[in-house]
Amino acid sequence: MFWQEDEDKTLPYQAPDEVLDVSFAIDCKQLPLDHAWDLAQAVQRALPWFAEESVAGVHPIHVAESGNGWERPDDAANQFLLPSRRTRMFLRIPKTRIPETKALSGTTLDVNGYAIGLRDMKEKPFIHTSVVFSRYVLSDAAEDENSFLQRMAAEVTQIADFKVKKMLCGKGHTLHTPTGVLHTRHLMIADLDSEPSIRLQQYGLGEGRKLGCGLFMPHKGIKTLKPTE
Repeated sequence: MFWQEDEDKTLPYQAPDEVLDVSFAIDCKQLPLDHAWDLAQAVQRALPWFAEESVAGVHPIHVAESGNGWERPDDAANQFLLPSRRTRMFLRIPKTRIPETKALSGTTLDVNGYAIGLRDMKEKPFIHTSVVFSRYVLSDAAEDENSFLQRMAAEVTQIADFKVKKMLCGKGHTLHTPTGVLHTRHLMIADLDSEPSIRLQQYGLGEGRKLGCGLFMPHKGIKTLKPTE
């Protein structure tokens, strides 16, 4: 009899922890909706080594997208985020940089004139999840959905040695930088085995880590991700 399982589900999977997320509680009254570039610059001023670490990334700050009838604004030029006391800022870093990053607690970042006070750093190692999600993956403005998905599938195979079974493209966003506008798409990848799941969380897809692009997080399911129409 020939019988081959994808992986041994009976054994606990020990995720490698050389890359992880850390988060800070923040004190911030308001922040421009499109703040990825300015936040990245502020972090790199505070952590001079950050720009040279290829896996290091900055998650743009997010508040709840809906709740009590309120929805996250979409007008990047004229509207602001109003972070709550529960809002946290996340950085993706190599484990070896934890002591230097922890030193940010008690400091304040100047994000193009908007102050973000940082405190209470917590470590958040990656966990195995069969579904991962990225809010921003770089995409060419002229790239159609199918071409984007095919390109991402090929990159998953290259990075994680895994053939994608299920992948869903979501709505797009633009990020403004001094050199021009970057186009991004939501991307969800499902039915992942343990090792590919962790590798994608560690190393991401595409470019733009410092702007939050290509950074994957565990996702609870596919129902909350709406495909493009």
